[in-house]
Amino acid sequence: MNTVSAPPVYDDGLARRNAFTLAAAQSFGGATPVVNVATGGLIGHHLLGPDKSLATLPVTMFVLGTALGTIPAALLMVRIGRRNGFIFGACLAIFGMLLSAWSIPAQNFWGFCFGTFLAGVSSAFVQQYRFAAADTASPAFSPKAISWVMTGGIVAAIIGPQTVIYTRDLIATDIYAGTYIAAAALNLISILILTRVKISKESRATSKQGGRPLFEIITQPRFMVAVICAIVTYSVMSFVMTATPLAMIACSHSQDEAAWAIQWHVLGMFAPSFFTGSLIARFGKETIMATGMVLLAACGVIALSGVDVLHFWIALVLLGVGWNFGFIGATSMVTECYRPEEKMKVQATNDFLVFGFVAMGSFSAGKVLSAYSVDGELNASGWFAINWTILPVLAACLMLLATFSLRSLRKTPILK
Repeated sequence: MNTVSAPPVYDDGLARRNAFTLAAAQSFGGATPVVNVATGGLIGHHLLGPDKSLATLPVTMFVLGTALGTIPAALLMVRIGRRNGFIFGACLAIFGMLLSAWSIPAQNFWGFCFGTFLAGVSSAFVQQYRFAAADTASPAFSPKAISWVMTGGIVAAIIGPQTVIYTRDLIATDIYAGTYIAAAALNLISILILTRVKISKESRATSKQGGRPLFEIITQPRFMVAVICAIVTYSVMSFVMTATPLAMIACSHSQDEAAWAIQWHVLGMFAPSFFTGSLIARFGKETIMATGMVLLAACGVIALSGVDVLHFWIALVLLGVGWNFGFIGATSMVTECYRPEEKMKVQATNDFLVFGFVAMGSFSAGKVLSAYSVDGELNASGWFAINWTILPVLAACLMLLATFSLRSLRKTPILK
C-alpha cells in the first residue's frame, strides 16, 4: 500500500546557491575523470606486455567504480548527509590518484587499475552533485539547477588536459606519474569548496523515508525511457571518447594533440550547460534529448569522413554537446518520476544502470580497437569500426523516444 507523501519543500534560492557551490567543486574534482580518460588508455598500453587488448581497462575500471559506487554512495549519504558524503568521495579520489601515481613507476598494471577504480567510486559521489542541487528546486527551476551544476565541467575541461600536458614530465623517469599527483591536489581544493554546501533539514529528513516500492517507480514508462536514453547517450559518448586517445596515436597524431582533443570534447560536454536548462524549459525534454542524439550521430559521420586532427576535434566537440543535451534532458526527466522521500534510492538506481552500461562501453572500445590491429599495432580501421557501431544504436533510441513522445501527447505523464 502506498503511503501519502508530505508535500515537497521548494527553495530555489538554496538550490541556486548549492548549484554554484557544487559547480565550483566540480571545476577541480571534475579534472579526475578527464585525467583518467586522457591518459588511462595510454598508460595501460605502456604497462602491458605484447597483448594490448586490455589497454583501455584502466578507463573501464574508472567507469565500473562509478557504477558500483552509486548505491553505496547513496546509502552512505542517507546516513551522513550529502555534504559529508561528497567530502568522503573527494578523499577517495585523492587516495586513488596517489595509488595510480605510485603504480606507474612500479610498473604495476593492476595497481594502476585499482587506483582508477577508487577514483571512479569517488565519481559516483560527484554524479550526485546534479541531484543535490535539484533536491530543493521547484519543477520549473530543476533543469536549470542541474544544468548550472554541470557548468563546473567547463573549468575542469581546461584544468584536466592542461594538467596532463604540463605535469606529464614532472617526474622525469616516469611519464604521467606527476599528473596523478597533481590531480590528487586538485581534489584537495574541491574538499575545501564542498565545506560550503548547505543541505536543508527538510531535504535530509525526506531522504530517510521509504515512499513507494522501487519496482513500482522504475517500471513507469517515463522512467524507463529516461534511463534508456541516458544509457545510450552516456555509453556512446564513453565508447567513442575512450577510444579517441589511442586512435589518434594510431593515426600518427601526438599525445598533446590527443589531450587537446579531450579538452575540446569536455568543453563541448559542459559549455552548453549555461543554456541547456533554458532550452529544455522552452522546447521540452524530449526535443532536447533527440537533438543530443542527432549530434552524437553527426559525430560518427564526421569521424568516418577522415582521420586528420580537425576531424577528431570536430567529432569530439559534437560528441560532447550531444552528450550534454541527451544526458541533462534524461536527468531532468528522471526527477519527474519520484517523490522527495524516494529520491535517494531512485537516483542511485538510475546511476547504477547508466554507469553499468557505460563501463561496458569503455571496455568494448579497447576490444574493438584491438580486434582491428595488425601485428599488435592499432590503426584507423578500429576507429572507423567504433563510429559505425554507434549509428544503429542511436537510430533505435531515437525511434523509442519518438514513440514515447507521440503516446505521451494523449496521456498525462506520471509526476512526483
